[in-house]
Amino acid sequence: MILLVWAPFLIPFLAAPAARRLADALPPRPASWVLGATGVVLAGASAASLGLLAAAGLLRIPAVAALAHISLPWLDEASPTAMVLATLAATALVVAGVLTLHTAHQQYSDLRRARAALGPCTEAGGDDGHPLAVLDDDRADAYALPGRPGRIVVTAGMLRALPAPERAALLAHERAHLTARHHLFLAAAEYAAVLHPALRRLRAPLGFHLERWADECAAREVGDRAVTARAVGRAALAAARTPHPARPLLAPAATAGPVPRRVAALLSPHPRTGRRRRVAAALALAACLTVSTAATAAATRDLHHTVESAQLAAGGR
Repeated sequence: MILLVWAPFLIPFLAAPAARRLADALPPRPASWVLGATGVVLAGASAASLGLLAAAGLLRIPAVAALAHISLPWLDEASPTAMVLATLAATALVVAGVLTLHTAHQQYSDLRRARAALGPCTEAGGDDGHPLAVLDDDRADAYALPGRPGRIVVTAGMLRALPAPERAALLAHERAHLTARHHLFLAAAEYAAVLHPALRRLRAPLGFHLERWADECAAREVGDRAVTARAVGRAALAAARTPHPARPLLAPAATAGPVPRRVAALLSPHPRTGRRRRVAAALALAACLTVSTAATAAATRDLHHTVESAQLAAGGR
């Protein structure tokens, strides 16, 4: 088990670059799913491996060994270094758990603070059940605030900065974020980054592809890619002129990310991507995910077999 359990810790360093390359070769929606799912699977496998290492050490506690009817001398002989590794794994697991809870609390607090900060504002019913909250603020800002219900938040300054067709595209963009629940992708990426440092490299590309996903939805809704591209560019320029308050991490905004790349993608909707590159990246990522999950499953079976062998040794004495 000791050898197998290391694979989920090492694989993310190879899988993250492969996922990024594959995402760049895909349309925005599947690209976002690839990045999000990769982070969840690899983070789950690494957390499970930490749990297996910690469990192997837990079995060496006399009270636990007596309760499970296993032979401690047999365990010590079979794996003399397991207790040291288990102590390190348990420490890492506790730290990861604390950081995960802290991240969840911070996300919840940010969203709650943002909703409270809306204060008195003009609010109107929106499409798909997402109200539109208009802030009386000269600064240009707009974002999708998740919640029950999710709200499209826009300032008066942003509305004045855009002509009517571009305002419609901007609101369609933010509405797409709420409809597709993009905040869940962002939250999952944050948790994955907490559980494994290599997965931090997925956060920025995931944010970009989520914005591209919303861009494409807005372009389809307004029926004009050029108008959507102008709306994204003009909104980003307007927002850059005046500082805006820090918005929650889980509140995506049309002005976020590499705006020039997004505008170029809207104006060139069918970029050519080499099929070989796409297939190679997909095969590499599939191999990484398969090895990681298979190693975790094999390590779980190995631990179960070890427990059974230790129980037989205890019964044979």
